[in-house]
Amino acid sequence: MASFWPTPSAIPNDPIVADKMNSLPKMVFSRTLKRVEWSNTRLVKDHIAAEISKLKQKPGNDLAIFDSSDLALSLLETNMIDEYRIIMNPVVLGSGKPLFKGIANKLHLKLLRTKTFRSGNVLLYYYEPKRS
Repeated sequence: MASFWPTPSAIPNDPIVADKMNSLPKMVFSRTLKRVEWSNTRLVKDHIAAEISKLKQKPGNDLAIFDSSDLALSLLETNMIDEYRIIMNPVVLGSGKPLFKGIANKLHLKLLRTKTFRSGNVLLYYYEPKRS
């Protein structure tokens, strides 16, 4: 994302998303990066759950995880995800990383709603009822 949205070609391609992606505050969770250069971006290397917990306590907008199944898995295991939004793309690759690879406990998700796009993609909104 950081290799596309800040570039001059992103604005004519999708000006609304480009504006949001470049202006909203962002956090990058990484053990290997030394720095981040995208505007409004902060690098977090340690204490990820504590950082997310602090953010969830603040009033304001929702938090979203993009492009990190490992981060999502770590937050899933600490019961910190309130809603799952999964986009199904009508392309079958035949290989790749499973979405929830490595979960220790079964998830019992409840479908809230769906949204179908002209492209054929389907956005699935789920939540997990309270764990017992």
